[in-house]
Amino acid sequence: MTRRDFLRSATAISVGALAGVGAYGVAYERHHLSRIVRDVPVRGLPPALDGLRIGMITDIHHSAAVTADDVTRAVMVLKDAAPDIIVLGGDYISFFDRTYVGPVAELLQPLASAPHGAFAVLGNHDDERDVPPALSARGFTVLKDQRTSLTIQGERLDLAGIRFWTRTPREIAAVLNGTGGTTILLAHDPRRLTEAAALDVQLVLSGHTHGGQVIVPAFGAVAGRKFPVLAGYATRDNTSIFVSRGVGTVYVPIRINCPPDVAVLTLRPGGLVTS
Repeated sequence: MTRRDFLRSATAISVGALAGVGAYGVAYERHHLSRIVRDVPVRGLPPALDGLRIGMITDIHHSAAVTADDVTRAVMVLKDAAPDIIVLGGDYISFFDRTYVGPVAELLQPLASAPHGAFAVLGNHDDERDVPPALSARGFTVLKDQRTSLTIQGERLDLAGIRFWTRTPREIAAVLNGTGGTTILLAHDPRRLTEAAALDVQLVLSGHTHGGQVIVPAFGAVAGRKFPVLAGYATRDNTSIFVSRGVGTVYVPIRINCPPDVAVLTLRPGGLVTS
């Protein structure tokens, strides 16, 4: 075999392998939903809230590429876990496409009956005029730069939700004003971990990253380099964060080494851990 023949063969094999991986990512992995179940340490959590379970679903991106079947499967996987609180993390549609606002809100409705409530924030793809009322009409409390307080087992739990475009420490501090005890910040973008840590928030729940969506071995996720946390649990100073990989896809309907997920997070008291 000549050098030219070898290079041609190697190129053909590489292209074929990439095509195979791409086909797998389109046809299988982006539909291979997992349910993440883990404990999340929360600094200063009262004993009465030990074991409280939060179900999280985010980045649904309901569209022609992310079908009703995909959304229904994710909703049922999360609902079957019977969490105490439901959190919707934003990006219910893609590119402000209002065609899917009503349908995705309808598909999510089974999650609205969580015992201690179901709460939602908006992502950067969401139409802020139509999405909030659609979710509210199905029983979700939409926190658009707002906070709310729950009383569970006699203890106070504050949930604060910010818009994607609410970014400065002053803006976020204004939303958090009046919180006390245990506070959870719902922020679509995990980059808000910086402000949350500076404001001494105990826990942040985020999405937005899709976990990178495409993870190249030995190289990582190109799209994720700007985020402090790409997926999973991490800490900064006294603040914990969990970032979900989300359900849907955007730009290209593919996931590689990065399956979609919903999460069931059990709150635990005590010191923070690093993994």
